[in-house]
Amino acid sequence: MIYIIDHKDSFTHNVVHQFSLFDKVECDNYYEIDKSKIKKASVIVFSPGPGAPKDYPTTSKIYKENRGKKKIIGICLGFQQILFSEGAKIVEQKKIYHGFQSNIKVISDKSLFKKGKVFKVGRYHSLKLQEPFQIENFDITMRCLESKVAMSFENNKDKIYGFQFHPESFLTLNGNVLIKKILSA
Repeated sequence: MIYIIDHKDSFTHNVVHQFSLFDKVECDNYYEIDKSKIKKASVIVFSPGPGAPKDYPTTSKIYKENRGKKKIIGICLGFQQILFSEGAKIVEQKKIYHGFQSNIKVISDKSLFKKGKVFKVGRYHSLKLQEPFQIENFDITMRCLESKVAMSFENNKDKIYGFQFHPESFLTLNGNVLIKKILSA
């Protein structure tokens, strides 16, 4: 079972729909998290949402309690939330990307995806990871070709993954392929 924590975002229903193509999904609002569902879940997904990671301390706590025990996936705010929980800084970027399609490239040979592969993805964010960034077992695996901003990370040892972009967006081509690959890792 996949448990999705909804950070009050309209995209969460699209995330639920996408993940339900691969397994049973349960989803609860950030303010109504069900600990019994967390225990039952094999995968925890942190949804997109408004604001910054510091606005969601319960998500950081859930991340820290389940890190290395369950597969964890973060999307947009969820991507930022995981990195923030690991001590990274999340900062405003000069250009805001809301409803913007970008080309991103796989830059790491440690990625589950083929190095050099380019994806068209939908972006909806005003914050980004401040770099340089270095946390053990975490690799930035994709970057925007235009801005060079980190667009995904993978920690294959602990099964923790994040996308700064929205794989469920109609602007992301092959989003289901991306999710299927992460879920089968």
